[in-house]
Amino acid sequence: MKRNRNCGEILETDIGSSMTIAGWVFRRRDHGGLIFIDLRDRSGICQVVFSPDASGGAHEKAHDLRAEYVIAVTGEVRKRPEGTENINLPTGMTELYVKDLEVLNEAAPLPYSMEEAADAGEALRLRHRYLDLRRPEMQRNFIIRHKVTKLIRDFLDEKGFIEIETPMLTKSTPEGARDYLVPSRLNPGHFYALPQSPQLFKQILMVAGMEKYFQIVKCFRDEDLRADRQPEFTQIDLEMSFIDRKDIIELVEAMMKKLFSEALGIDISTPFERLSFQESMERFGNDKPDMRFGLELKDMADLAGRGSFKVFLDALQSGGMVKAINAKGMAGISRKDIDVLTTEAQSFGAKGLAWIKVRNGFESPIAKFFPEDALKAMAARLEAEDGDMMLFVADKPKITYDVLSRLRLELGRKLDLIHPGYKFVWITDFPLLEWDDEEGRFQAMHHPFTSAVDNDIERIMNGDLSDRAMLGSVKAKAYDIVLNGFEIGGGSIRIHNQKVQKRMFELLKIQEEEAGAKFGFLLEALQYGAPPHGGLALGLDRLVMLMVGATSIRDVIAFPKTQKAFCMMSGAPSAVEPKQLRELHIRSAAAVENKA
Repeated sequence: MKRNRNCGEILETDIGSSMTIAGWVFRRRDHGGLIFIDLRDRSGICQVVFSPDASGGAHEKAHDLRAEYVIAVTGEVRKRPEGTENINLPTGMTELYVKDLEVLNEAAPLPYSMEEAADAGEALRLRHRYLDLRRPEMQRNFIIRHKVTKLIRDFLDEKGFIEIETPMLTKSTPEGARDYLVPSRLNPGHFYALPQSPQLFKQILMVAGMEKYFQIVKCFRDEDLRADRQPEFTQIDLEMSFIDRKDIIELVEAMMKKLFSEALGIDISTPFERLSFQESMERFGNDKPDMRFGLELKDMADLAGRGSFKVFLDALQSGGMVKAINAKGMAGISRKDIDVLTTEAQSFGAKGLAWIKVRNGFESPIAKFFPEDALKAMAARLEAEDGDMMLFVADKPKITYDVLSRLRLELGRKLDLIHPGYKFVWITDFPLLEWDDEEGRFQAMHHPFTSAVDNDIERIMNGDLSDRAMLGSVKAKAYDIVLNGFEIGGGSIRIHNQKVQKRMFELLKIQEEEAGAKFGFLLEALQYGAPPHGGLALGLDRLVMLMVGATSIRDVIAFPKTQKAFCMMSGAPSAVEPKQLRELHIRSAAAVENKA
């Protein structure tokens, strides 16, 4: 029996027709005489009916059907009796009265009910991923992911880009996360690295005159995992020659507009809002702000200085800051709830959390340290009304920003302030460099191939590289695109002049020999007429996660890893045969210890 229609495609116009469909038994309801089966395939669900009168021997066989049996049925499409229609299904006005049934495969008892699969533990679902992926909501995720990747390819093709693959086995240049290393059998003691990004190769392609390159490519980073991070992920990588930031930003905005319109039927407005890095930090405490709600951070240094509260004064005297947010409507919470909030803030790195309730005046253990007019000015700055509570953190800038940005998100969720929908923002004007206290040197905030803004290049080339203040003030031609509080992509205009690139390595204290060993082929290529160029990489997994409303990128990756980078289904990573290690000239330290 070969199907001639998908389950989810049988409509009222098919009434009276004979159809053959196939799929998985989703539900079975035995009403004595009539047996109803909800038959499911990727297109949807169709109700099939086994009747003693119409189905003959198939009716008897239907008694033995169980969940997830694979069957094919042929029968007549009929209109459902009045009052039994299901307006929530495209096929809800019809049902198929079965004449013939073929059981294509039986299914063992399931480890969890498919109807309640969403409530099953994630570990169990990942262990039986082939069952998890049968769920309609999961299949919808991958259908949308497919549409998104196709739309991207079509869009970039129309814009004159060509897709070029870059190597998976490449050179280790650890400048960010750890590399995944691959031993070379033919070159004992030497290793390839799986790419964290095609960064160097796409720049080489610009030197090669390709002008517009893109690639939807796997990348690998051996780093600690979380809900929006995996050891292997997919990147939409693009690079262009003879352009500047404006060109890339406009291209990406047009692409996003097309993706949301054609994949989701949602019209997003462009241009997207833009914030400088500094403004984003001051208002939201991080460089990936969720712009769907307020609760913005406010600087309280001047008002804190008008009081005698030692914690605030000590923080300001030591070069720190005092900032606050307005917890709307939370003045009524108990002291116990405040203690929970304080513990939460301490878990984020704060020494404590100061608070002032606005309730027929000002209630707080610290209110006595401030004159009334200072308290009123604090409330005015935070737009705090009667019933609100002002929350303060006083510490070094990094800690203050981090704690309040996290508290802001927590309160946004708890107070149900986050509006549904999609809110994009560009973050620009990043510092080129950030100081690393442990290393005692500057690190590139993005990567060492990012260009400084034009006015700062001369300062880098001719300035004193021991002048931390000067170097810390240099701005980068870098830009991140943020959606609903997640960084979904980032890029920059690259350094295309060999002398400037060498100077960048010098100020990062990457010695000439080390630079040659790691990046020699790029430095060499920059000698031979490299054009101005720049690009951007978008995280496909994270983008699709947000588009479909998932809470983890594991829901949009077919076979993801756990937080320990382990595949529950296949058992990877696993031990290998000693012979394989010998061929690679490798000895396992764990195996040696076990043997001892």
